[in-house]
Amino acid sequence: MEAAIAALLTHRSIEDAAKAVGIGEQTLLRWMKNSEFDAEYRKARRMAFRQAVSRLQQASGAAATTLTKVMVDPASPPAVKVRAAECILNHGLKATHKLPRSPWTNSRTAAAFVSMMHSINIFPAASLTAIEMLA
Repeated sequence: MEAAIAALLTHRSIEDAAKAVGIGEQTLLRWMKNSEFDAEYRKARRMAFRQAVSRLQQASGAAATTLTKVMVDPASPPAVKVRAAECILNHGLKATHKLPRSPWTNSRTAAAFVSMMHSINIFPAASLTAIEMLA
């Protein structure tokens, strides 16, 4: 049954998973109705999902570095700089909302961001006004 769970995690369909372990699709569907099998399958899916999230978290530093490099690169077109800045701002704000609330930290973070965006001159004046409201 462990092979069937592994196959369910790695194949696109129940039919393909059943073929991979040499059983019929109906047999696998019957196993999936078994509470013990279902519990093990769910546990394996949670573990696989956690591993995927961990990989994303590990890559997030490189992603942030890439966005920052694009944003400050003088050779980047203005539209690309704005898009990179929007991504950084959006993800930064989402992360800030998940942290414990601290008006001082949030205002200071927003003010620093506004200052940085203004210094590299990539936000139009209208966008800066909206962002400055956060500070």
